[in-house]
Amino acid sequence: MSELAINGGKPLRKKSFAAWPIYDKKEERALLRVLKSRSWGGYPSPNTEASAFAAEFAEFQGSPHAILCANGTLTLKLALLAGGVGYADEVIVPALTFVATAGACVDVNAIPVFCDIDPDTYCIDATKIEALITKKTKAIIPVHLACSMADMDAVMEIAKKHSLLVIEDCAHAHGTRWEDQGAGCIGDFGSFSFQSSKLMTSGEGGAITCKTIEHRDRLLSLLNCGRKDPPHDKFEGRVFGHNLRISEFQAAVLRCQLSRFEKQIEKTRKNREKFVKKLVKSGVPGLRPLDVDERVTRLGAYQFILRFDSRAWDGLHRDKFVDALNAEGIPCDGDFYRSLQTHELFPLDTRTNPLRDIDPKYDPRKWKTPASDHAGDAESVWFSHTFFLDGEKDVADIVLAIAKVYEHRAELLASKSEA
Repeated sequence: MSELAINGGKPLRKKSFAAWPIYDKKEERALLRVLKSRSWGGYPSPNTEASAFAAEFAEFQGSPHAILCANGTLTLKLALLAGGVGYADEVIVPALTFVATAGACVDVNAIPVFCDIDPDTYCIDATKIEALITKKTKAIIPVHLACSMADMDAVMEIAKKHSLLVIEDCAHAHGTRWEDQGAGCIGDFGSFSFQSSKLMTSGEGGAITCKTIEHRDRLLSLLNCGRKDPPHDKFEGRVFGHNLRISEFQAAVLRCQLSRFEKQIEKTRKNREKFVKKLVKSGVPGLRPLDVDERVTRLGAYQFILRFDSRAWDGLHRDKFVDALNAEGIPCDGDFYRSLQTHELFPLDTRTNPLRDIDPKYDPRKWKTPASDHAGDAESVWFSHTFFLDGEKDVADIVLAIAKVYEHRAELLASKSEA
């Protein structure tokens, strides 16, 4: 093979991977239908397309109710509010996740408490949750991360024991099932994102799944300016809400996205399996996929993660490997997520983050999360689900590029020593 592209050689792959988002004539017809209806917004709430998609998505996931709103960050915030989480309440979240998981807690003036991850799945380590529970703890937010699912049996057992709310962060888990229960249907709430890169997308948008009529009606009021319109008025009192509704254009697109989703996740599943087999056959050491719990009966993987072991690469750092792979035409990330305690988007400036006003002693760095730190800083390698949407040639190219980088790792180590 030629020298590495990062050092001036020819890249192994020049062709782009599958175009994303996917759309066809269905989306075009749906958008035109909404356009001609002249009913474009989310009011009256829930509007026609939003009502239809909410019912279809609830049935697909296996939830009694689904409620749509503007994005997947708001779905977390609204679930916390509907569940009664507020000022100075503590919410246990995994350290390795997108900032919105903890940011939603801050938005309702609650305090995020950081739990380490299981190093084999990158999801919250259920064995470490109870040690973090105090008299102020109100909720747990397990995140079904990338291509794994949190141990929901253990999480629910702990939540029941301590009377805690469970909000599943399912931004990566559309279609995923745990012992044939849909993600987002096991806890009290499920939070889904339809942002541009997600498995199912309308550009932006989100959905909240829930079990009770009271939670459903509170959510509908919260996202519809606090209105309490029948028949969605089955709760006491009023809530202070905002206009957080989804548009009819977005909901119509999502109905089309859902119509092809079963085939889409089945195709990506088969291609992921081919990728792992080819990687094993290549003989390249030091790269392992995350473990998938046998209780996960269907996996809708948003990202595919490999764990990089620098010892098998003669001490090469993960970041150098990622840079070299990108140069070969395989876009991937290393620190896609890092431990939130050190995240630059998690400041303690009281003008933007009220945590210091709520608890003057609050310091997110007091929670030690070594598995999360190692995953974000040195181990994780993230590949988009779009890599697995087409044929076998794409997954073969990823493996060939990895093998090329491994064969020429001495070049990367030399450049490191020179630097």
